[in-house]
Amino acid sequence: MRLLTVAFLLVLLAACGDAGKADEELLVSAAASLTDAFAEMETVFEAANPGVDVVLNFGASSTLREQILEGAPLDVFASANTSNMDQVVAAGDTVGEPQIFARNLLQIAVPAGNPAGVASLADFADEELLLGLCAQGVPCGDFAREVLAGAGVVPAVDTHEPDVRSLLTKVEAGELEAAITYVTDVASAADGVEGVHIPEEDNIVASYPIAVLAGAMNQGTAGAFIDFVLSDEGQTILADFGFASP
Repeated sequence: MRLLTVAFLLVLLAACGDAGKADEELLVSAAASLTDAFAEMETVFEAANPGVDVVLNFGASSTLREQILEGAPLDVFASANTSNMDQVVAAGDTVGEPQIFARNLLQIAVPAGNPAGVASLADFADEELLLGLCAQGVPCGDFAREVLAGAGVVPAVDTHEPDVRSLLTKVEAGELEAAITYVTDVASAADGVEGVHIPEEDNIVASYPIAVLAGAMNQGTAGAFIDFVLSDEGQTILADFGFASP
């Protein structure tokens, strides 16, 4: 009898667990620089769609691209640049044309108080400073190298991080004296990091595309999420986190 009671309780607990699950999971892969904005998107979208559980997968756009090309079961891809999205489109892994939903700019990130006195891109040639960039192939890394080359600066880089949030974490911890990240990432660090302006003539505008993936389990829900991102409400959320409109 005791064993039967335990078995019944286990079945009951399992049933309760299933009852608490959402009717549908929406798997969204998004660039690391979108972490805060898309976390807010998740909350608002789920509130408006009670049966949907948005599961966010953040990382470098190049890493997310490879996951998609290797067949990961994902529904939506939001990239920090167009070149990674273009490769996913070329492989036939998207439904319809990707849409640009946000834009971003680069900014030099330094620890609070800027103890090294970093003032411009020219400081990235200083071998005595601890400097970081995102790795090559990662949008923030490719953009940073393009900006430095345009300014005639050969960088003396000490670390190449896998994504922009890893790079920002090292600046905030004081392990780096300067790094090139996005304006939005500097803003996300609040008092832990300060930004040093990159002049408009030297800067690059990063365009962020989003698309439904061909392997989406429910393309209708995936499309609804993208419509939300592009809506006035979604654009307001992005603006609150420092992104510019497309």
